[in-house]
Amino acid sequence: MKYSITAFLMLVSFSFCLANCHNGDENTLVQNNSNKMKITIGKVVFTATLNNSATAKAFKEMLPLTINMTELNGDEKYYDLPKNLPSNSSSPETTKNGDIMLFGSRTLVLFYKTHATSYNYTKLGVVDDVIGLAKALGTGNVNVKFELE
Repeated sequence: MKYSITAFLMLVSFSFCLANCHNGDENTLVQNNSNKMKITIGKVVFTATLNNSATAKAFKEMLPLTINMTELNGDEKYYDLPKNLPSNSSSPETTKNGDIMLFGSRTLVLFYKTHATSYNYTKLGVVDDVIGLAKALGTGNVNVKFELE
């Protein structure tokens, strides 16, 4: 009987520790499962929401990422990523201000103006609030930092 009580108390203590103790890796797991991302342009920070897709997951694994994005057509910035990502492209017919897309399998595109398009993209996500995005990105090439929130 004495051993049963001791075994029971040990089991309860162990269960309590499992439920309440962690080694710090828990926060990393939560961050990696988050679809929220920060985009920093100069001193301006935007938040974005990434899709639940294989492409977005592969992109998240590359973060944090600070890149020099190239201006194109007065409505988008792009950057060729160092590796291909899985893609599932289609024609959105219209790209919107704040769209975060993948062109081909490795060109990251951040749109800052809405316009019609005949090109195919894989959507990664969208900037949550685009107020000030075009101004922050400016008219030339720009350094942009992408990181999980």
